[in-house]
Amino acid sequence: MAGHAGDAFRPLALAVLTVSDSRGWQEDTSGAVLAERLQAAGHTLAGREIVADDRYRIRARVSAWIADDGVDGVLINGGTGLTARDVTPEAIRPLFDREIPGFGELFRQRSFEEIGNATLQSRAVAGVANATLIFALPGSTGGCCTAWDQVLVDQLDARTRPCSFATLLPRMGGDAPLA
Repeated sequence: MAGHAGDAFRPLALAVLTVSDSRGWQEDTSGAVLAERLQAAGHTLAGREIVADDRYRIRARVSAWIADDGVDGVLINGGTGLTARDVTPEAIRPLFDREIPGFGELFRQRSFEEIGNATLQSRAVAGVANATLIFALPGSTGGCCTAWDQVLVDQLDARTRPCSFATLLPRMGGDAPLA
């Protein structure tokens, strides 16, 4: 539950990765909406790219961002469905130091309120790698809006009570100092 009090807002540096064989910059409405909403919330867009539905290209791009100390999180849209080309979860899970199973569960619960049983087709996942948050969302603009508006906007805000990912982020690295 959102409740903004106590800690000051701390902007995070978030990268957006669109996974698609068919979308270019003009068609990438889900990547655009994530970039717009994260900046409107006060965060910094650390990078934005589009890669093909290829597990090794996805993994390489996300690996570069998690190795960059200037990136706090990666928002991936696309590749979380059930078709043969949907490989985003398989691409990123080997990178996780820890998976965040509750994210996918909460996203599907919130999505169910909007699209009903079709939410079963989403394999949205999240995890932490090298003290970097990683969220894999559906490629649909509506799914990205649901994930941002109903889960991520609060979890990426250190003012959210009783806790948020943003509050924990300084302690997610093995030897990171406490904030």
